[in-house]
Amino acid sequence: MSTTAGDDERLRRWRLVLGGGDGEGTGRRLTGSDAAMDGALGALYDGKGQGGGAGLGASAPSVARWLGDIRTYFPSSVVRVMQRDAIDRLGLATLLAEPEMLEAVEADVHLVGTLLSLGKAMPETTRETARVVVRKVVDELEGRLASRTRATLGGALDRSARISRPRHRDIDWDRTIRANLRNYLPEHGTVVPERLVGHGRASRAVRKEVVLCVDQSGSMAASVVHAAVFGAVLASLRSLATRLVVFDTAVVDLTEQLDDPVDVLFGTRLGGGTDINRALAYCQSRITRPADTVVVLISDLYEGGIRDEMLKRVAAMKASGVQFVSLLALSDEGAPAYDREHAAALAALGVPAFACTPDLFPEIMAAALEKRPLPIPEG
Repeated sequence: MSTTAGDDERLRRWRLVLGGGDGEGTGRRLTGSDAAMDGALGALYDGKGQGGGAGLGASAPSVARWLGDIRTYFPSSVVRVMQRDAIDRLGLATLLAEPEMLEAVEADVHLVGTLLSLGKAMPETTRETARVVVRKVVDELEGRLASRTRATLGGALDRSARISRPRHRDIDWDRTIRANLRNYLPEHGTVVPERLVGHGRASRAVRKEVVLCVDQSGSMAASVVHAAVFGAVLASLRSLATRLVVFDTAVVDLTEQLDDPVDVLFGTRLGGGTDINRALAYCQSRITRPADTVVVLISDLYEGGIRDEMLKRVAAMKASGVQFVSLLALSDEGAPAYDREHAAALAALGVPAFACTPDLFPEIMAAALEKRPLPIPEG
């Protein structure tokens, strides 16, 4: 029976999907680049390619060749998924400690998290190559997120600085007129301004304080990367004082490294336990102006410390005037597994816990700074 070109293409695609196993039913043998593509897929997902070879193996040269192959045959978005699967399924993380491997990979947030999790297991000869990889990802994230974040938060800070009893030179006449239109007197052709709206005077003084308190347990790797980038961007706003604290069972204040998010990331230690209460105790001790402070806890809420104390601490900060935000994740990957009981307990305190994408984070922060309801995503 003859087949059309469309049928032939469908068989080819099904053959690539099904992998050529016994009984797959296409009767199709691949050649050329299709065979090479099939071999790259089979090495990862079948443990063998079309020729029935030994699969991806565990040597750096074979993996480096495979990484080169998948970059040849697949788009970057697919390459990143395959790299992630290779690291997770085949335990190849330790091979990333070799410079030739790092030069072959497609850099993304997940890869940065894997590199950071290696920590001291990474030899000194690889560390500089790893920094180059991390720098590339950080620069890409900053390029995508920084301008919008500065514009959104700059506007929020300006609005929060407006004063209700301004001196004459500080009156915002446009907003004052709009705010008093109901007091228009037609017989006099004028508005009687019962309420004056003022500009916040241009100043280098800090108006608001932000504390980013970030869980560095292994499941939070992507969130740690994004938090480091956002921390650096927030720290660049002169009217905002930003503190970055990371924690597992210990607490590390990385605020002094915020001028370079790569230094921040290499100051983390992914993969430890979790003591949220201890981290919040440290953050609480550093708050000097609670009514002007936003605390952002980024954690899956699996508490290894004292649960009741953690909740009491959150309640106390809110009672003092602190705006408290709880993010289950700061990444594009959605909500991870999280402690639903602790999330419900926080919600009962008026602190809903939810996952936040990097694109939404500036709006979340702007709302918190202005003390208005947070734009919580549905679901």
